[in-house]
Amino acid sequence: MIHCRLFPPVLVRDVPSAIFRVALVLLAGATSATAENWPGWRGPRGDGTSFETNIPTQWDGATGEGIDWKVPIPGRGHSSPIVWDDHVFVATCLEQTNSRVLLCLDRRDGRVQWQATVVASPLEKKHALNSFASGTPATDGNAVYVSFLDTRNSDAVGASADSIGGSVNGSMVVAAYDMEGKQLWVRRPSPFSSVHGYCSSPVIFEDLLIINGDHDGESHILALDRKTGEIVWKFPRVHKTRSYCTPIIRQVAGKTQMVLSGSKQVVSLDPRTGKLHWYVDGPTEQFVASMVFDGELFYLSAGFPDHYVMAIKPDGEGNVTETHVAWSITDAKCYVPSPVLVNNRLFVADDRGTLNCYDTVDGDRRWRDRLGGHFSASLIVTEGLVYCTADDGTVSVVKPDEMLQLVSTNALGESSFASPAISQGQLFIRGEKHLFAIGKPTP
Repeated sequence: MIHCRLFPPVLVRDVPSAIFRVALVLLAGATSATAENWPGWRGPRGDGTSFETNIPTQWDGATGEGIDWKVPIPGRGHSSPIVWDDHVFVATCLEQTNSRVLLCLDRRDGRVQWQATVVASPLEKKHALNSFASGTPATDGNAVYVSFLDTRNSDAVGASADSIGGSVNGSMVVAAYDMEGKQLWVRRPSPFSSVHGYCSSPVIFEDLLIINGDHDGESHILALDRKTGEIVWKFPRVHKTRSYCTPIIRQVAGKTQMVLSGSKQVVSLDPRTGKLHWYVDGPTEQFVASMVFDGELFYLSAGFPDHYVMAIKPDGEGNVTETHVAWSITDAKCYVPSPVLVNNRLFVADDRGTLNCYDTVDGDRRWRDRLGGHFSASLIVTEGLVYCTADDGTVSVVKPDEMLQLVSTNALGESSFASPAISQGQLFIRGEKHLFAIGKPTP
């Protein structure tokens, strides 16, 4: 077994800003092999970056070229795969039985090691591009955590199970399992109602599990005790508006800051207590993409009904809307895919199939080029190469430069809405029907 614990998720999300700037430079020109686990949404740093090298740039899912293994995934879902040592986890929904399921596969050959039904309840209303299993699990190598929506138990949390105003009311379900598939605990910490459906990816921080509960009602950002699932703190969301953003956590400006957009605000909270550091009003109503950080500024891409790309200085207190927005632009119709950073460039995937390259200093757009069809999956980056996955399963590998440099275009052979993962020399991509392991594992 290969042990890849160089960047455990509990620690690496708490990254000092100076170290993070150095890491971004190393990421752009890495020359030595570094094996990493991919323990949660957007990887070990929560921002789509990998420090690994020699990741494949060419493959063909239909012919099998460059594919180590390809296995069918029961049910459907847009949950991204996560990897810890020889375990691969994905969430899925068996729609015929209304079962929301956590799957564990063997990284070496894709065989299903175990599957656990977390909840079985009537399927909720959702957006056409959402799924009934969209939240990505998280693991620390001892336990794995996952979240779904339960429409049966809404009465227990003071909501109705009926459709109200087009939204389906229910309760968030968060569950913990050990690495052999034994359930450790299950909790329903908060009601949830949204016509667009559900998607919340847990974030591990120290002894806590952070859950975004933004929805069209009494919504909160929550922290649960990882050992028991009990609520440690709640941060109320004053605008009570659906959003689907996963926070990132960084040590910056002398504070541990958990930053996320959503519910008509951008906020920075203390992840240990839920105390508010600062906030920016707006800039729009609804958000999906996660933010990124380069050691100096936090960057967001959003949203609906108005589209923004924005840079925010992290050293404020209270309402910093008028003082700490470094720059803001509205010329990219980006909503769902999360961006990536490479050196002083911010790469934003336009939902309509174009890739935008911005200068992080002033927000100047250096170029915009069409890569293909619609984008739902978030961008990832390794060795200075940006991987862009379109809904039709086409993955474009791009080398950042003063203009678009397309390294390769690779067909998966089926549609894909889940963001890829990188671990132990391999690229893991979840298609609509299969999970693909691309390339050979690091010896």
